[in-house]
Amino acid sequence: MNQRLTQLTRRSAIIAASGAASGAVAWTQQVLGPPPHPKGPKVFLDYDQVELDAAYDQTVYEPDIDQAAARLKADSDTVRANLGAPRRVAYGPKEIEKLDIYRTTRQRAPIFIFIHGGRWRVAIAHDYGFPAEAFVHAGAHFIAPDFDWVQDVGGDLNVLVNQVRRSVAWAYHNAASFGGDPARIYIGGHSSGGHLAGVALTTSWKDLGVPEDVVKGGVLLSGIYDLKAVRLSSRSSYVKIDDKTENELSPQRHIDKLKVPVVVMNGTRETPEFQRQSRDFGAAVKAAGKPVEIIVAQDYVHMDSVASLANPYGLAGHAALKMMKLAG
Repeated sequence: MNQRLTQLTRRSAIIAASGAASGAVAWTQQVLGPPPHPKGPKVFLDYDQVELDAAYDQTVYEPDIDQAAARLKADSDTVRANLGAPRRVAYGPKEIEKLDIYRTTRQRAPIFIFIHGGRWRVAIAHDYGFPAEAFVHAGAHFIAPDFDWVQDVGGDLNVLVNQVRRSVAWAYHNAASFGGDPARIYIGGHSSGGHLAGVALTTSWKDLGVPEDVVKGGVLLSGIYDLKAVRLSSRSSYVKIDDKTENELSPQRHIDKLKVPVVVMNGTRETPEFQRQSRDFGAAVKAAGKPVEIIVAQDYVHMDSVASLANPYGLAGHAALKMMKLAG
């Protein structure tokens, strides 16, 4: 054994012995998932109520999720320091109905509209500007719309869906005002924003005065695509889902309306329901013979998928740029 290895081995032994003697060093592995509890009646699939509620609460499986969100918020500030402040414009009459446009220098450039997550009840577009730099440098405009928090509109998801739809229609009608190409609009979303983006991708656009193919592709990150389980979970305390809402706003039930390629991504360390939602939706799109790229990100937690959107070589970022033909 060489001298260096002998020193390291001796040092490790001393530290271990010291820790064992003093009780100062104690290693425990954090247990993720629902708390220990007597198994209750099945509520959905094999979940009891405690398990289903935990499966729709990312903090149970990602305890540092708030820290991860704070990092992305700080990254958004850095991006604005690099690019300058986005152009903020109204897409509707309400104060919240505004969007941030991070412009590229290329004229008639493709447009990527990103719908942020936050359980439909937190977060703002200002905190989700962090992917903009990668898109702007690649030659695309990046748009982040704001919309109501669901608890402020009586739990009605239809309000948020209509706001997202109107932000897309605004981008189509006003693309020339910021150098965008109305024929190359793409949409992405994460978590609850992935749900809203999924609804937009299965929308009939004729009532909004835009072409049925106004959106040319979608990137759905760790989203929700069927509301049945959500309706049975603790999220029903602030989201009001009746039969009509469950059916109309569950993208997986309207795959016949999906006419463009989609990327469906989730991480292997997300909650079991966020994994299942992506797995089932991706499989249903594939079974319907529609173009889909399914990305299962090994060892990714919930916030990792959206963080990778900011990297042109990251899983989500590369997939989005490739869809827009801005990456190989």
